Amino acid sequence: MERLVVREKIEEEVSQEAVGTAVVTRGDGRLALGRLGALCEQIKELNYQHYEVIVVTSGAVGLGRQRLKYRQLVNSSFADLQKPQDGPDGKACAAVGQNCIMALYDTLFSQLDVTSAQLLVTDSDFRDKEFRKQLKHTIESLMSLRVVPIINENDAVSTRRAPYEACHFVLVLLLDSSGIFWDNDSLAALLALELNADLLVLLSDVEGLYSGPPSDPESKLIRTYIERVHLGGITFGDKSRLGRGGMTAKVKAAVMAAKAGVPVIITSGFDPESILKVLQGDDVGTLFHRDAHLWVKTKETGARDMAVAARECSRRLQALSSEDRKKILLDIANALEANEKVIKVENEADVAAAEQAGMEKSLIARLALKPGKARQCRITSLSKSLRVLASMEDPVGHVLKTTEVLLNTVLWFQLADGLVLEKTSSPLGVLLIVFEARPDALVQIASLAIRSGNGLLLKGGKEARRSNAILHKVITDAIPDHVGRRLIGLVTSRDEIPDLLKLDDVIDLVIPRGSNKLVSTIKASTKIPVLGHADGVCHVYVDKSANMQTAKRIVVDAKVDYPAACNAMETLLVHKDLVSSGGLNELALELRNEGVVLHGGPRASEELSIPEPASLHHEYSSLACTVEIVDDVHAAIDYMDTEGKILIDFVYTMLLFSTMPAQGSVMELGLDLGQRLLRGSGQIVDGDKGVTYTHKDLTTV
Repeated sequence: MERLVVREKIEEEVSQEAVGTAVVTRGDGRLALGRLGALCEQIKELNYQHYEVIVVTSGAVGLGRQRLKYRQLVNSSFADLQKPQDGPDGKACAAVGQNCIMALYDTLFSQLDVTSAQLLVTDSDFRDKEFRKQLKHTIESLMSLRVVPIINENDAVSTRRAPYEACHFVLVLLLDSSGIFWDNDSLAALLALELNADLLVLLSDVEGLYSGPPSDPESKLIRTYIERVHLGGITFGDKSRLGRGGMTAKVKAAVMAAKAGVPVIITSGFDPESILKVLQGDDVGTLFHRDAHLWVKTKETGARDMAVAARECSRRLQALSSEDRKKILLDIANALEANEKVIKVENEADVAAAEQAGMEKSLIARLALKPGKARQCRITSLSKSLRVLASMEDPVGHVLKTTEVLLNTVLWFQLADGLVLEKTSSPLGVLLIVFEARPDALVQIASLAIRSGNGLLLKGGKEARRSNAILHKVITDAIPDHVGRRLIGLVTSRDEIPDLLKLDDVIDLVIPRGSNKLVSTIKASTKIPVLGHADGVCHVYVDKSANMQTAKRIVVDAKVDYPAACNAMETLLVHKDLVSSGGLNELALELRNEGVVLHGGPRASEELSIPEPASLHHEYSSLACTVEIVDDVHAAIDYMDTEGKILIDFVYTMLLFSTMPAQGSVMELGLDLGQRLLRGSGQIVDGDKGVTYTHKDLTTV
């Protein structure tokens, strides 16, 4: 669904903005000159783009109150000041404030070479159809001259007595046939209908409509208002500090305008480009539209539909031959390479946004599809891994064990022949994978699912939103129609996860790849089996018998080659004898020369004069690691066991190879999932320069 509901650059187009009191005034009631200036600059830009813009503004009463409070103080005697002071009359405040706010609008627009005009209306005026007809004619005449009409409720002479009613979200007819309105929000909605506006933008002091008070951390921003979903389910917070209705008024006005055919966006007036973003189609604020119920399904219905579609597609995938599934992987590998440029563009946008948001460098390194140093581009690497996976033995239908079952009977009929029981590998069904900000994980997981005949639902980190979207599109576009692109579903909102976790009748396994907190939360929230992942805290142990030249080369490679990878060394354990022999200092110096920051366990911190880490069980994912001294190899193993679940452990009495080859493509898993024992003789990765991994079966029968 496109959020751009206004036709672009059409001469007769009418767009309308309603500016709330909290937007045009500061916390002390004085005018917010910066926000007003930004508003005027946006309107000037819209004028330049041939939009016809009407502004309905608040703020007159608040501004007038500030002026009259000062005047009241100046005119008060000392005796008057000893008595309780009543605030100035509201109508008088409106009369003074309207003059002030209009003077400011005129000054700001004049600096931008834009002409503005003021129109004051009351609720009584709108009871007269002829008045509304004349008002419409006046506004249209002004807009034809590229003049911006600025409209406000004339509170100074308003005859309205009833206050704005408290709203418990029971819909009442705001914009009735008599034209009654209760504040500037309902006035803006009424004008939008009278003028057949293409869009109504209501500016507030928050980003949009929330499920509860915006200050409540449990409240969530509602992107699209759906009456059957949200009616009665929203708890409003306090009203605007100066206005009458706050968000309650805006929502009621938006609902009625949308039902009458005018799309409405409620968004933040604190954003200096909020209106321009709306007209550019950016996903900002809350949309109200009479057809919104046709665009957006309720979460649970959408979640079930996605999961059921993945199951149906997986059954068609399982019916294919091994060669057909292999071809899909090869097609995906080719598609990734063919779309490398567009993938890089989207990934670089994610990386730039992460850098601007101040994310940790280690997370940005995981996010980027183009690691530094000599490592090849991840797209090329991923494509190679897919081809390796495609060439492997088919994991589906593989006979693991054959057993003869004998039937013994003492009954009178003939003895039955023996049955043959085969234990075979088979797909699980539909998998839900929640993973961190690593877009390459999406490719790996999707490819494994296809090769093994499983349907898949993926939820990646929001930091990789653009990268995940383009990778998902490239992969699903390569899936043949007779299988179906909905074999792999991409979950784009964290809000959908709770509903997916309820679908134990459709989803067969959940695999969370993230923090321990994420894993624990998911386990506690679902009846679906959960396969918890191992932490990426990889230990390397260097024994006293190790060759130190080889040890230094391997330890540096294990830490430095790709520190953001889950198989990078995070803890270095050394035999106690390496302290006296100087081996510990050599290893520490080698790591420091590569820019690695060292932290020490209780023994190493004292020996090397380095700080202790906050936890010995810590995944740095950066150029940092923990060093500790142990008595022997058995103590090293005990240390690893004590520190909990570990992804990869290397225990060397003689150092054999770096942790870096512990990848799926090296260990004949195709991708980074699985369990193997790897033996070597000093190998390192060194950026994978000129390396091609092949596999030869050495098994003896």
